[in-house]
Amino acid sequence: MAEIERDPRVYFAAERTFLAWIRTGLALMGFGFVVARFGLFLRQMALISHDAAIKSYGFSLWAGTGLVLVGVIVNASAALRHIQLVNSFKRGDSFVGRPSYVAVAVASMLVLAGIAMVIFLIAVE
Repeated sequence: MAEIERDPRVYFAAERTFLAWIRTGLALMGFGFVVARFGLFLRQMALISHDAAIKSYGFSLWAGTGLVLVGVIVNASAALRHIQLVNSFKRGDSFVGRPSYVAVAVASMLVLAGIAMVIFLIAVE
């Protein structure tokens, strides 16, 4: 077991996983920014088309801000988990995989955000 724990491929795999989580967090933050500014885009389009009935699209601001916040949480939890994992490797602890509760939580939040966006897009017409 000590041979596996000293194998540099184990550390490299942990590093790749950490970088994948950072990439996911950055993507969530970028997508959240786009969603937050979507309401501004709709207002600008209404002004260009001289539409007298300009509706407020405050939902996009809150949904986008929520996605940015989820991205921040993903990045912070990825950093903490990576530090825990590398410290565990340094101590020589045997490592048994466990489910990624952060991944399950992020997936659940994204499902809810997607459903909310679908409802919003259908309601706005």
